[in-house]
Amino acid sequence: MPDATLDHIARTFDLRAWSVAFTRTCGGAIVETMADHVRDLASVRDATERLLTAAGKLNNDSVAEPSRLPGWTRGHVLAHLARNADALVNVLSGRPMYASAEARDADIDRDAPLPLDAQLLDVRESAAHFQETGAAPADWSRTVELRNGVTDTASGVPLRRWAEVELHHVDLGIGYELEDLPAEFTEREITFLTDRFTGHPDVPHTVVTDGTRAWSTGSESAGPGITVTGPAPELLGWLCGRRDGAGLDVRGGALPTLPPL
Repeated sequence: MPDATLDHIARTFDLRAWSVAFTRTCGGAIVETMADHVRDLASVRDATERLLTAAGKLNNDSVAEPSRLPGWTRGHVLAHLARNADALVNVLSGRPMYASAEARDADIDRDAPLPLDAQLLDVRESAAHFQETGAAPADWSRTVELRNGVTDTASGVPLRRWAEVELHHVDLGIGYELEDLPAEFTEREITFLTDRFTGHPDVPHTVVTDGTRAWSTGSESAGPGITVTGPAPELLGWLCGRRDGAGLDVRGGALPTLPPL
C-alpha cells in the first residue's frame, strides 16, 4: 500500500490511547462524556448495514475501480473493513491485532480483487463476528492493546470500529458524503481528532468551532492562536484528511497543516 494511503488512513484512525472518559468543550462549558460500548456497538451495526446496502448496488467492474483513497480500489476498502473487524476481535480477545504490518497489508491485497458478492459476504460475516464478540460478557474497563503497543480501554474499541465503517463508506465514493454521517458520530470524531493533536509541537494552538460547539487543539508553544470555523462536516473533513479546508474560515493565521502520525 503506498505511503500516501498509509498517511491518509493514519490521520483518521490514530491509534494513540485515549480514555473512556473524556472531556469536550461545548458552548464554553466542559462536558464529561462516557463511552457507552453497547450503544456504540448498535451504531456500528447500523453503519455496517448502510454500507452493505450501498455497496450492494455496485458490480464487479465498479468494485475494481479506484476509491477515494490513493492507491486503493473499492475492493481494497472493503477488504480492509473485513480484516479490520477480524483485527478488533483479536484485540477484544486479548490477541495481537495483526500478526504483522506486512501480514495486514498482504491480506488486504489478497482480498481486494475478490468478486463483489464475496467481498460483501466477507464484510458481513466479519462484522457479525465483531458484534458477537462485543455482546459477550466482559470487563469493558479493561485495557486492551492495539497496534505498535498502543493501549486503550475495551469500551473505546466500538467507537474505533464505527469510525472505520463510516469514513470508509465515504471513501468508497458511491454517494455517501461527510454531510450524510450521523451528527453524533461527527461530533465525537471531531472530539477524538482534535484531542489527537492537543499539545503537538508542530500544530499551533487552534480553536475549532462550528459556531455552536468549540474544540481546542495544538500547542501554545507552536505559534499564535488560530480559529477555524465551519460546518461540522467540513471541520471533520479537514481533520481526517478527506478535505483540504477550502470550506473553512480561518482567523489568526493560515490553516494549520496537520502532520501524519
